[in-house]
Amino acid sequence: MTVAATADTLAFEPPAPIPRNTPPSRLEVIRTLFRNPLELWGEPSYSEPVIQAKFFGQLTTIVNHPGLIRHVLVDNAANYGMQPVRQLVLRPILRDGLLTAEGDTWKRSRKAMAPVFTPRHARGFANQMLEQSMKFADGMQGSAKAGAEVNVSQEMTELTFAILAETLFSGEIVRTAGNFAEHVDKLLHTMGRIDPMDLLQAPSFVPRVTRWAGQRPLNHFRRIVAETMEQRRPRIADCTAPRDFLTLLLELEGPDGLTREEIEDNILTFIGAGHETTARSLAWTLYLLAEAPHFRAQVEAEVDRVVTSGADPVEWLELLPHTRAAFEEAMRLYPPAPNLGRAPLKDDVWTDENGRRYEMPEGEAVLVMPWVLHRHKLYWDKPRQFVPERFLPGNREKIGRFQYLPFGAGPRICIGATFALQEAVIALAVLLNRFRFETTINTKPWPVQRLTVQPLAGLPLRVSERQDRRS
Repeated sequence: MTVAATADTLAFEPPAPIPRNTPPSRLEVIRTLFRNPLELWGEPSYSEPVIQAKFFGQLTTIVNHPGLIRHVLVDNAANYGMQPVRQLVLRPILRDGLLTAEGDTWKRSRKAMAPVFTPRHARGFANQMLEQSMKFADGMQGSAKAGAEVNVSQEMTELTFAILAETLFSGEIVRTAGNFAEHVDKLLHTMGRIDPMDLLQAPSFVPRVTRWAGQRPLNHFRRIVAETMEQRRPRIADCTAPRDFLTLLLELEGPDGLTREEIEDNILTFIGAGHETTARSLAWTLYLLAEAPHFRAQVEAEVDRVVTSGADPVEWLELLPHTRAAFEEAMRLYPPAPNLGRAPLKDDVWTDENGRRYEMPEGEAVLVMPWVLHRHKLYWDKPRQFVPERFLPGNREKIGRFQYLPFGAGPRICIGATFALQEAVIALAVLLNRFRFETTINTKPWPVQRLTVQPLAGLPLRVSERQDRRS
């Protein structure tokens, strides 16, 4: 069922690939998947509930129907493993981290980390998130006074890393020379993309020439993890270590817990990728608000009122519905995880409400793609336009659980969803209370799929002090 967009915002359609009207050739498929998978999908992907077609000799099911999405991700999730191509891309980076682990390894890791990310525990991080956001805003003050152009894609990566370091690692992540955001960009733009050998499902030991340049930034992150672990171990031994995420993981090492390698992989997952989804969504939100000044004015009035009220930051998520709506709409248009690839472990069959049967054979590809689903004509009014009002209270409740998947669904739903939402709303409130972000002649973002949906060549915006702020 289409969710109507009751929007006052002037129509604004942010940049995105136009759906194809003709099927690509085999060579074009390879080129497009390497360059930008978001440009591959045709008009039927955005208008049909289910599509089944041969793709490199493999039956591929593109799933948009909410009922089948629920079947794959929730009701019969035990029968669906991670899609091999996805694993060939991500496992060289994250190995047995939470995003890529499967089976018993994933179960042990998920169980070990769950206590840190309960909603109650996540709310306990609110003051640290506020403190780091204010420090970051102080550092941006000079650029704002000068009305400078800044790359908000990199800036938000630095901000979310600072929040991650303080909340989950008590500020004790080892920092090395160089810009953290630049290291992330280099890693994802080399390692985080499909190689032609992945499409052929060549074994992992077959070299991926396109990823050779990514080994250096990957080694950089592995070095950060190793040094961070070694610095913390003596403090655990003498009982002076903070009771944070890092300590929790290191204390789980042993025959009945996690291996040393699994701990390292999970720390890398959170340092190198765990903050990345929030960072990109924050940058897209600032850009979308810059292009929608009417809604931005409502957000600014809202954050002025709440920030100056003295309300506890733990309450901001509920007190800032317009701010949250802008962020959620940004995640709809530019979903943090654009593709949730699965593969049946055994033959599976699903029947829709009209009695049509869909067979999904063992080992074949089943694609649940938030990028396509979130822009689907059957489920959204004005699907390609920025309409944050659809996420305001009264409208948000009409959105089906399985038509909006910014954090996935089922057993493998993002463990840090509550953490990320709270972090984003607090960060946006601090930044938008003090600054105004506007587009410039250089603001020409184009979304590309790597690990997340990123703006190609960055996202430059002019930042200035707000002259109309309530303080």
